[in-house]
This record gives sequence, structure tokens and C-alpha cells, in this order.
Amino acid sequence: MLTLDQIRAFVAVAEELHFGRAAERLRMTQPPLSRHIQKLERSIGVTLLERDNRRVVLTDAGRGFLEDARRMLSLVDTAGDRARRIAKGATGTVRLGFTAVSAISMLGTILRRLTEQLPEIDVILHERVTAGQVDGILRGELDLGLARPPFDIATLDSRVVFREPLCAVVPIGHPLAALGRPLAPDDFDGLPVISYNPVQSRYFHELTIRFLTNAHPRIEQQVHQILTAALLVAAGRGVALAPASARSLGIDGIVFCDLVRGGGDPLNEGDGVAGKPVELHVIWDRGSTNPALWRVLELLPDPGRDDARTVSPDTESGLDRNPPSFLA
Repeated sequence: MLTLDQIRAFVAVAEELHFGRAAERLRMTQPPLSRHIQKLERSIGVTLLERDNRRVVLTDAGRGFLEDARRMLSLVDTAGDRARRIAKGATGTVRLGFTAVSAISMLGTILRRLTEQLPEIDVILHERVTAGQVDGILRGELDLGLARPPFDIATLDSRVVFREPLCAVVPIGHPLAALGRPLAPDDFDGLPVISYNPVQSRYFHELTIRFLTNAHPRIEQQVHQILTAALLVAAGRGVALAPASARSLGIDGIVFCDLVRGGGDPLNEGDGVAGKPVELHVIWDRGSTNPALWRVLELLPDPGRDDARTVSPDTESGLDRNPPSFLA
């Protein structure tokens, strides 16, 4: 069986081509050095060194083994340092979940920051809706997610990383686009509205409900994705509400209109933060043992210490749990 002492002894002799100098280099006497070489050759089953009283010469097998021996010693020398770097989170892998719209608003910024400041951490991307991200973290398939609240799971922590206004998506030439002012809930009276699935897209479903509390729109369709809602608007099937970052989708045939107070709850003057009620959270398992995760979390954007603190997601999402009957 090969040992590191035998490999180090062989490399020293092969490089010095002299047992005396190799022994001095390794701070040992010649007899144990010779025994290391003999045991190594017996283990491998070939002669690595031709030696006599006047010289030491590498055999062809010895020259080939020297290359591998140097690689083995290099790996051993760096393995400990790599383990220490992984333990400190300086290197490693983080599996990051994201939604399509979070990719528009934040993913590029986050990836650029990680590339610049933590280049030795590999980020593996997984596109999933919020429910899929939560499930992935609980199953150990993901380390981190960019998702929308609420997260009714006791083992998850979350923090706000981005806030933006809610806006209206309307077809080009629609009367709402010609008003030239932020739209109020009453402006949607009697209009066909494309809303969101209350299970798969709970967050935007509830934001839509909250803004239109006292309006009387006609809910024509419930979809899972913001992109789908915008495409249906372009097809003339109604109007929709979406985060301001959806402007970057670049869909023809639609325009985006501002909402009063950025789409915050019209019945709650304290709603939202500076007219930005739409929140994007980073979520993770508070019991994670991945050191790289904690390094990544340190670099994620923080909209403000008071506003972006870690929250209890099932109690602070602030969304109405009793929607009006016309949107239920």
C-alpha cells in the first residue's frame, strides 16, 4: 500500500538523483529513505530507480510515476487549504432558485456582484415558482431562493432584497392609457381584469385583490405567470396589474400605467414603503450547514436596515387574508 512518506521520498530522490541530498532535504538519514523507496517499488511492482554506488537514474516507469507523484503531493498540499476555505464559505456551491420576474428585477445584479466578490463560489440556477422554491429548500435541492411572500414554513428565514411599485398593464389605445395620471381603483370599475391564480400565484393575486378592494371589475381570467397576464392584455382580453419590472418584458401592444401610491392599499395610508408595495424576498433554511450560503447572504442587496430585516413571513406579509367576494 502506498503512503505519502514513500511518495515524498521518491520525489525527493527523483529530483535530486542522489540519496544523500534527498535525505538531507527530507531531514532524515539514508537508511529509512532507502526503505521507503524499496517498499514503494514493491507496492507498485516495478523498478522506479536504477542506482549503484556512483549514480541514480530514473527508469521510464519512474519518469511516468514522477509526474503522477507530483500531482498527488500537490493535491494533498492544497486539499487542506481548500477544506478550510470551504468551511469559511470562501469557495463552494450555492443552488439558487428564482422566478421569471425576479430574474428581470434582481438576478443579473446579484450574479454580477457574486462574480466580482465571490468568484470561487459556483452558483447553480433553478427557475421555479415560489412554491417550488420553498419545496426545493425543504428537500435540500436548493440553498437559496428569490421568491414572493408569504412563506408559511417555520424553518425558513427571509429578507427583503428589492421593492418596487405595482402598475397597470393595458392595451395600446385603451382609455386608461389616455388619462395621463396615476390610476385609482375606481378607474377599473366594470373593466375586464386578468388576475392571478390564488394558489400558484398567491402573492400577486392578493396584491390585485387589495388594490381593487372597492372597485367592481370583471375577473375574466386567472393565470399563473405575469408574462401570461401581459400577453393576454396584448391580445385584448383585459387589463392586469403587474410589478414595474415587468416593463422590461418588451411585449408589443401594451403600455404600463402608474397606480396611485404605487399600487398600495388605498385604504391603508401606511401601506408599502415609499409607494413600493411589491416585495422580492430571499429565502433560505435557517438550519443550513452550507458555509457558502452565509457568504452569499452577506452580499445580497439590503433596501434598508429597518425595512429589510429578517421577517416572520407568515405574520408580516401584510396581505389581506379575507378578499372581497368578487375576487375570491
